[in-house]
Amino acid sequence: MSSDLKFETLLLSQDDVKSLITMKDVVEIVDKTFQGLGEGTVINPTKVNLDLGETASYPAYNGFMNAMPAYVGWLDSAGIKWAGGFLGERKKLGLPYVTSMILLIDPKVGYFKAAMDGAHITNLRTGAQAAVCMKYLHKGKNIKLGLFGAGMQGRTQTMAMAEVFDIEELRVYDINKEASIKFVEDMKDYVKGDIIVCDKPEEAAKGDAVVCFTQSKDKFIKDEWIKPGMVLLPMGSYQECEDEFILNADKLIVDHIGQCMHRGALAELHAKGKLSEDDIYATIGEIACGKKPGKESDSERILCLPIGTGCMDIAVATVVYQRALEKGMENKFIFA
Repeated sequence: MSSDLKFETLLLSQDDVKSLITMKDVVEIVDKTFQGLGEGTVINPTKVNLDLGETASYPAYNGFMNAMPAYVGWLDSAGIKWAGGFLGERKKLGLPYVTSMILLIDPKVGYFKAAMDGAHITNLRTGAQAAVCMKYLHKGKNIKLGLFGAGMQGRTQTMAMAEVFDIEELRVYDINKEASIKFVEDMKDYVKGDIIVCDKPEEAAKGDAVVCFTQSKDKFIKDEWIKPGMVLLPMGSYQECEDEFILNADKLIVDHIGQCMHRGALAELHAKGKLSEDDIYATIGEIACGKKPGKESDSERILCLPIGTGCMDIAVATVVYQRALEKGMENKFIFA
């Protein structure tokens, strides 16, 4: 290789990212990437977890980091997200829970095209995942939602759902009622109907879909709360619903089978040998690309688990990178 051959790596801050992408964009990107997963043109290895005290006793930093590589065929781009969440010292400092960086490479040559903050992309694509799932699991333009967790992810879930549906009712529950009240003020422009602050958790478990994004380690969602026709999306890091619902659900749908066996709602039952990959009805990608039907009956109770895949981050980051080049952003360093 000639020593004169140089490559440029574009550096993008969180403010740069925010100026280049919208939730509407991200919903479309996530949809295309789910289709690619189903078609086999997106490669997404299982994420690698580094436990920094999230559940492990050592080191006791009350956090974790995930390494999430992927190749996205429809954009011909590859990269890795290095991201996690911390509730210890980071929370004491008043910093957001999520911390994240994304590196993009040219998949042919292997040079680093970009390095960018990944927190905003993580928040947007996580919200978009649930909305895209419901696009394939709910008929009609109007939707009623139940939401557990009135934090950042509760907001991005709502923003994304509003891109796909007209939200005619949203019920929200958070252990911090003040957070729910602030949520109503912040999200009122996204919800066409009423936003109802719930005093008890069971009051929020109503609607066409119930989305959970909490840090709870308790299985607080009861089997009997999820009525026929409802979809539960437990998207937190731990098991937010009791075993009975998982075992009794008509369909289990996931974004990544191998990954969902080891983290999130299905991990404990899988570890106990009560649940296997054979119990998964379909991946979201298989439904998105038409290989399998989604909801086939108005009486089905469905658990849908988009726990999060690196390919979504790489896809969004690639579009951000392309737009940065189009706008002539020049914060770069030379990569030899």
